[in-house]
Amino acid sequence: MADDLDMTDDATPAATNLSDAQIHDRIVDAILDHQLLPGTRLAEDKLGQAFGVSRTRIRQVLIRLAQEQIVTLAPHRGASVATPDVDEAREVFEVRRMVEPLLVQRFMQHASAGHLGALASCLAQEEAARAAGERRRAIRLSGEFHLRIADGAAHRTLGRVLRELVSRTSLVIMTYGNGEAPTGCGCADHRTLLAAIRLRDEKAAAALMTQHLLEIEQQLRIEPPAAQVPDLAQIFGATTA
Repeated sequence: MADDLDMTDDATPAATNLSDAQIHDRIVDAILDHQLLPGTRLAEDKLGQAFGVSRTRIRQVLIRLAQEQIVTLAPHRGASVATPDVDEAREVFEVRRMVEPLLVQRFMQHASAGHLGALASCLAQEEAARAAGERRRAIRLSGEFHLRIADGAAHRTLGRVLRELVSRTSLVIMTYGNGEAPTGCGCADHRTLLAAIRLRDEKAAAALMTQHLLEIEQQLRIEPPAAQVPDLAQIFGATTA
């Protein structure tokens, strides 16, 4: 399990007069940026110091995050960043493959020139970040690319669903990244997808999105932990005759 949230007792509040929604978004942002790893304890008092708010308000934010399956609340142990199990990890990608082909089709039906420009700009920033070796920023922009598509799709319900799924995908990648640094999506796939969007080819874009998400999942090692075979002789101290 990851260490507790690292803050000193005399830490100066990072911000004041934040709404609960803003605190929620700041915590999610830290998870998306891989600053808070799965299993990290989120102590109410330390978060309260960091944001300059009461523990009561922090508790309400953590409850919301738990409802979104981004945080786990355990009796007598408090809150921690969720560690998705194998079934949940697979479900996250399964649902994304249901939702995002539809969103990309709706994007082509409803998005304005401004939405398309914002999507292209996001991709350009992602490519620049990768070229500069800014891995965390590139990963964040990679997720933002998918959220930009949801924004232009004009489907508020699926947009909210995807925003939660992107946060949970970040946790899945960190948990099942095969011991390697998580990389998120790739710019090449996003550029191919953007080309299909510009051509208004809904069928091709939907198929590309499905394949893109499938490839991300396949890069991970999502499998149950290996069964441990106990050494009974060692456990019970058997001796030879």
